[in-house]
Amino acid sequence: MKKRTATVKRKTKETDITVKLDIDGSGKTKINTGLGFLDHMLELFAFHGLFDIEISAKGDLKVDIHHTNEDVGIVLGDAFKEALGDKKGITRAGNFSWPMEEVLATVALDISGRGKFSLRRPEPVFEGEPDPQEGYALKDAEHFFEAFAKHFGMDLSITIQPMVKDIHTTLEPAFKALGKALSLAIQIDPRRKGIPSTKGVID
Repeated sequence: MKKRTATVKRKTKETDITVKLDIDGSGKTKINTGLGFLDHMLELFAFHGLFDIEISAKGDLKVDIHHTNEDVGIVLGDAFKEALGDKKGITRAGNFSWPMEEVLATVALDISGRGKFSLRRPEPVFEGEPDPQEGYALKDAEHFFEAFAKHFGMDLSITIQPMVKDIHTTLEPAFKALGKALSLAIQIDPRRKGIPSTKGVID
């Protein structure tokens, strides 16, 4: 099978990011975004998805974390899209649920070519407290997931319930479940001889 790898670079006035990806890896990582909380979440994502990922990012963190956080999602999404190529033979969809303490995160996704992200959470909305070191909050995770899904071309739905005061406990099972669900979706189904779409193409 052809190697499913990619190296994507993106440089703007706000960030300079390089991602190296092997989606048929063993979960090895070398990640330095300048955001320790995001690094940890992506290490969990890669470990449980069995993706080999290297990320180097420099951003305007003296201003805030927004640009770096979102742009890492953009470049990682571009890398997955490039590594999958025409998507021949892939399972395409995946879902997984992961519990952590009282929190249950469920991720359902479809590599459809149509980038879309939605977060389902209990009402009334409770977002917990930001990470004390960097101020990483639920809204930052939403921006990351949205950028990742849009640039990958993936319909991504995440449900987290309940949301708790500790942002780490709220988000860790979501990143783990994302890794597992995506790993399922990119597997090659030997019965599938072409592109998994009745249209014959996934853009």
